[in-house]
Amino acid sequence: MHIVGTAGHVDHGKSALIAALTGTDPDRLIEERQRGMTLDLGFAHLRYEDGVEGGVVDVPGHERFIHNMLAGAAGMELLLLVVDAGEGVRPQTLEHLQILQFLNVRRILTIASKIDLIDPPLRDTACGRIREQLRGTIAQDAPLFAVSAATGENLDLLKAALHDELAALPPRDPNAPVYLPVDRAFALQGLGTIVTGTLMQGSIAAGETLALEPGGKEAHVRSIGVFDSTRERVAAGSRVALNLPGLNRREISRGQAIVSREFSARTDFSVRFSALRDALRLLRRRTPVRAYFGSAEVLGTLVMTGEPAADREVSARLHLREPVVAFPGLRFVLRRPSPMTLLGGGYVERAELQGLSDSRPADEESVLAFLRDRGLEAVELNAIAVAANLRENAVSDVVERLAEQGEIVRVSRPGAFLDGNAARRFLGQLLSQLEHAHRDEPWAMGMTSVALARAVGVAEPLLVRVAEHFVAEGRMVNRGGYYATVEHRPSLSDEQRVFFDHLVSPEESQPLLPISFADAAAAVKRAPMPGLAKAFDTLLGQGALVKVGDDLYRGSQIGLIRARVEAHFRVADRMTAAQFRDMLGTSRKYAMPLLEWLDAHGITIRNGDYRTLRATRPSLHAGTSQSQTASHLSASTRRYSS
Repeated sequence: MHIVGTAGHVDHGKSALIAALTGTDPDRLIEERQRGMTLDLGFAHLRYEDGVEGGVVDVPGHERFIHNMLAGAAGMELLLLVVDAGEGVRPQTLEHLQILQFLNVRRILTIASKIDLIDPPLRDTACGRIREQLRGTIAQDAPLFAVSAATGENLDLLKAALHDELAALPPRDPNAPVYLPVDRAFALQGLGTIVTGTLMQGSIAAGETLALEPGGKEAHVRSIGVFDSTRERVAAGSRVALNLPGLNRREISRGQAIVSREFSARTDFSVRFSALRDALRLLRRRTPVRAYFGSAEVLGTLVMTGEPAADREVSARLHLREPVVAFPGLRFVLRRPSPMTLLGGGYVERAELQGLSDSRPADEESVLAFLRDRGLEAVELNAIAVAANLRENAVSDVVERLAEQGEIVRVSRPGAFLDGNAARRFLGQLLSQLEHAHRDEPWAMGMTSVALARAVGVAEPLLVRVAEHFVAEGRMVNRGGYYATVEHRPSLSDEQRVFFDHLVSPEESQPLLPISFADAAAAVKRAPMPGLAKAFDTLLGQGALVKVGDDLYRGSQIGLIRARVEAHFRVADRMTAAQFRDMLGTSRKYAMPLLEWLDAHGITIRNGDYRTLRATRPSLHAGTSQSQTASHLSASTRRYSS
């Protein structure tokens, strides 16, 4: 189904024409029938025997009801422009066309109405006058039909043309997120709340749970009506009535929208704006506006980044006083707050598809274009769905395919995606910076995330998310919180090695006696030797030196302690603290922190006053800041653990 809309000056016969075409009078209000004038939106169903159908939205023609006209105009695809053959084009006709040029109308049929009131010899002249008056508008090349709703003259020709136009219109995307602007809400006895609107994209199934925005209230769809029939599922382009029993009628008003969970209401949007030539003198860098999105009418401010010009788009920000649902590609109209003259219109900005393969599926193009536009910014799945105007489950499939192809990169904490090209360029920056750091300070483990983020000029959380992706791929390493190239092996200078040999030198009489960690750190700080603090971190990070409580051991001492513990458990099932103290020949002051260290690093298990050996034991340096210590120790640091 597609939406057929009417436009034209008041009393030019729009409603009478729709009644003649469909058999339904679209004027549903008593006041409308009494006054003979459409005041609000009216609806009718146009059906053909071969299954082609259209939903008709009849709009008011009077200038005082333009806001009602706009509420129904957003969903129109095929326009019936109705002009009284006797009166010709009037001001409201032209204003309707100016508005509709910014919306979704794809095809126009011009109707010279009330032709029965024109003498036959004068009819061609009347039609020619209408064509001339429409020159320069979006209807200037539209086919023109001279019709009488009263006598039925040429109605068959018009109806046949409508059929062909409806059949030729491309289908709307049923896989896009649901967007149904509400134009009416009421309650029915025994059913509860009913909302109606044009389903502008997506599809809705009975039993589905959607949302009412703004507000975020759940909207459970009990049943779906399309004019006089009930449907289990309805696709984009249809006039729809939804039974939403969980919502209170008083909570719903025109301007809200029924949407799927991908969408939420916001107040600020990046837009592309086109101004009417006559409105250029009214525009400023910051211009108060009355904005129309779907069926919503909201006050706001348009802030332009460049000078507006007729027939040219400019980038702008649109700040609204109240939230509305809007998404990339959605079209809007702007008027002055007062007097409400038309300023122009445009669409919510979307990423351009430049430089992408023509053979790539459209959904992949949309996702790629958006992520490439965002560069190194990691974007979560829901935000991608909104930007690409796709359902989240469809986007999930798309990003999986693109990630497998290497076009995009998946990062975690939380899960998100970014452009693969931007990520690889960033990896090049990281590796270049790390190689430079390794040349300057070969004794350092690498660079911390804070230092690396500062060096390449990005926020640390983003750096960590992207860097960890490349760590997982094996393109760089993270050893105990230090990032490094895969090839980097820390190597102390001769001077540094001599310093630590002297600093941590066990007594021959007490080979397992540690030194004070605080004293060691103070000595490192006092020494004028360059790079000593980072060399100290390297020895600790690799397990060549081990901090136990307030003490500092060589890795070789910890290895000897573990060997004695394991030898004890080869002949005994358990070990007391006193036994441990005696086997090391040390005091309780040193024994208790060592026992706690062995427990914390998964070597022993405490059970009350004794300990047992853990069945599956980690390697010598398990629990230190990197798990493959032995394989990564350089010659200059290996001496401290052997």
